[in-house]
Amino acid sequence: MARAGGRFGHPKPRLRLVLTVQYAAEGDGLPTRSQLRAWVKSALQHDADVTVRLVSAEESRTLNRQYRGKDHATNVLTFTYPEIDLLSGDIALCIPVIEREAREQHKNREAHYAHLVVHGVLHLQGYDHEKAADAQVMEMLETEIVTGLGYAAPYESKDER
Repeated sequence: MARAGGRFGHPKPRLRLVLTVQYAAEGDGLPTRSQLRAWVKSALQHDADVTVRLVSAEESRTLNRQYRGKDHATNVLTFTYPEIDLLSGDIALCIPVIEREAREQHKNREAHYAHLVVHGVLHLQGYDHEKAADAQVMEMLETEIVTGLGYAAPYESKDER
């Protein structure tokens, strides 16, 4: 289900999205192209050209080590291409890490994928969570978007559900 409106009840403008989906690793119950499109569009504030690549732990670890200097697989990585006029970038989702986190955190797997796609799209648009104030803004947006898609708030503890 796509989000009906923008922030604070304002109508969300119709945005142009060129989406490429790459399944570079296998898994059971992976998000469909239509789900990924809906999740990406729900977080977009600008026309965009986005590639979502679902990857193995090995590929995630390699990318994370090469581009962030961290030698481990991570749930989502976002790469932006600011030299291109249109908002453009890649989002790498690590299947094994996302699946493990969903199990360990007792989260609905589909909701966790949706949240991490939204998280990646917000990074693509310049949102960050390095500073506490920026993290608060980003988490508020993520929560608004994810709950607007019909999923539970992503930052609730399992005791609050």
